[in-house]
Amino acid sequence: MEVNLPDVVAEVEVEFARYEAALVGNNVAVLDELFWNGPHTIRYGIGENLYGPAEIAAFRASRSPAGLSRRLSRTVITSYGRDMAVAATLFHRDGAPGRVGRQMQTWVRMPEGWRVVAAHVSIIEG
Repeated sequence: MEVNLPDVVAEVEVEFARYEAALVGNNVAVLDELFWNGPHTIRYGIGENLYGPAEIAAFRASRSPAGLSRRLSRTVITSYGRDMAVAATLFHRDGAPGRVGRQMQTWVRMPEGWRVVAAHVSIIEG
C-alpha cells in the first residue's frame, strides 16, 4: 500500500476545505453530502454520539449557527492507498480561550466521491 500519494492527498485536501467552509458557514446541505449516506457512518461529537446518516443530519439541522467560526492548526491529511484517508486537525475558538478542539475524520472514496465515514470531535484544556 502506498501512503500519501500526492494526488490523493490533494483530492482529500479539497474536500476537507469544502467541509470546513460548510461547517463554519452552517451549510447543512454540504455537510450532509460529505458524510457517507450509509448505515455504518458514525460521528462522535463533544456532547453527542451519532449513528447513521439520519442521526447526523438531525443533529446538523438542529444545531445553532452561532459561534461556529474557528481557526485550524496542525492539520494533517494522510492517505492510505487510493481510496482512504484520515484528516486530523486542532481548532481554536475565540469564545473558548484556553481550550483546544480536536477533530479526526476517516474519508473513503465512494462511487459518489470522497465521504466521511467516521468522525470524532473533542475539546481539551490547552
